[in-house]
Amino acid sequence: MGLASETLRRTVLPADQASRENHPTIFTEAARGARLQSIDFLRGLVMVVMALDHTRDFFSATGLDPRDVADPALFLTRWITHFCAPTFIFLAGISAFLYGDQRRTTAEISRYLFTRGFWLIAIEFTVVRFGWTFSVHFNHLVVQVIAAIGASMIALSALVYLPRWAIATVGLLMIVGHNLLDGIKAEQFGIASPLWGLLHQPGYFDLSPSFKLAVLYPLVPWIGVMAAGYALGPVFKLERTTRVRRLFVLGIAISASFILLRATNLYGDPMVWTAHPSTLATVLSFINCEKYPPSLLYLAMTLGPMLLWQQQQTVHAEGSRIGLRRSGAFRFFTISRTSTCSMYLLYCLREQPSAISHLRRARSLRALGSALSAFMPCGWQSL
Repeated sequence: MGLASETLRRTVLPADQASRENHPTIFTEAARGARLQSIDFLRGLVMVVMALDHTRDFFSATGLDPRDVADPALFLTRWITHFCAPTFIFLAGISAFLYGDQRRTTAEISRYLFTRGFWLIAIEFTVVRFGWTFSVHFNHLVVQVIAAIGASMIALSALVYLPRWAIATVGLLMIVGHNLLDGIKAEQFGIASPLWGLLHQPGYFDLSPSFKLAVLYPLVPWIGVMAAGYALGPVFKLERTTRVRRLFVLGIAISASFILLRATNLYGDPMVWTAHPSTLATVLSFINCEKYPPSLLYLAMTLGPMLLWQQQQTVHAEGSRIGLRRSGAFRFFTISRTSTCSMYLLYCLREQPSAISHLRRARSLRALGSALSAFMPCGWQSL
């Protein structure tokens, strides 16, 4: 592992000052505050796809299994949304590196990630929670993707003090090795079972007779994804031709590894694929990987094509960089303003489509989200 990590540091992650001096021709001179258009575009795209998942949750009949390979249409509406969380969290790691690369100290980067992560968790447990439940009864917490992003940022705020090759090693170990822990069950930890659930095993846990913790996004693999994105960040500072080549090689390697390892059914996902009478059902079984927690094969299936998409976006982009501006595609208060309001609108359409008062309340909620954003530092919009 030491040799592999050193090789990764030398060939893929030439980001320290010495590497910049030794490779002056392959690094671009990015302006302070610049951001990548391809990253912004992809984040905007996955937010749109995410709305498909929320719509199905609100409108599909109860009892339907979106992972049923016998129902290809329903299956694919779920499968396409699998790309959202890994893409969002991986790109957050890349963006964290790009933020820190703008002549900021490690302490500044760490403080930024910690405070941002804290606020994301707070928003998850308040604004987003209300958007899902429309209930003021605070008798449970749900750890979903926004909380997972926040917790991953807090973990990354500590990891940034390590050398970049060490961050890459930690991220890869979490991604590749966490399925080795599948046999360990939360029940084995007794009163500490919620802690293991928070780290690796999704489920519902009683924190008290009247208060529950629902864990949908266990943290270990998602922390690994963000750490891996951060470690890959230097590639996005390279000259375009070099960046395109490295993204292509890495995307192909990850995608090929998924196909080969999945075909063996040996490791990487708790659900094995099986042959079906229908070729389509067999293919769907092959790509039917576990998201909760995200298995190694689930992450390889989604992150490989994501990197290839980034490569294509880089190839076809008219300009690889645009200036940082307040109206960027992904801003912090998007979560509280857009995501929550979209869920509120879906709720209105499902329950009372003609209730004008509900729509007025939705506009009020949007105004609340905008007000919340006013309290967030302007710089928080840069990721």
